[in-house]
Amino acid sequence: MTDATPAPSRPLPQADEISKEFFDGGMAGRLMLMKCTACGALRLPSRRHCDVCLADETAWVESSGKGVVRSFGIMHQRYHPGFQTPYNVAFVELEEGVRLPTNIVGVANDAIRVGMPVVVEWDRYEDVALPKFRPA
Repeated sequence: MTDATPAPSRPLPQADEISKEFFDGGMAGRLMLMKCTACGALRLPSRRHCDVCLADETAWVESSGKGVVRSFGIMHQRYHPGFQTPYNVAFVELEEGVRLPTNIVGVANDAIRVGMPVVVEWDRYEDVALPKFRPA
């Protein structure tokens, strides 16, 4: 885990009723996934209905925080003044099977590879922690 990072000039997400558990978990250093209590399917991002069975009963479970890079791209164009280029955007598949968009940290952009094992770490801001991944 990383220490508190100065407030960025880039936009940060805000929790809503459905995603509150995810963001509360992040502040505690836990990567939380929404689980359908009807069929057991995991999902992230959080949403009201299960993609598999359409049930709306859910529980939150903690992820191992381990995964692999499934896809990534290096952004060279600045779409917002808070982002410094170049930066990477990656899709990490967690051990639990859920894929999430994120950034890979702790390694040069040109060293990122599909299939690279990664583990979660947290970028902490005043009231939100964002999951990033570093090589395992």
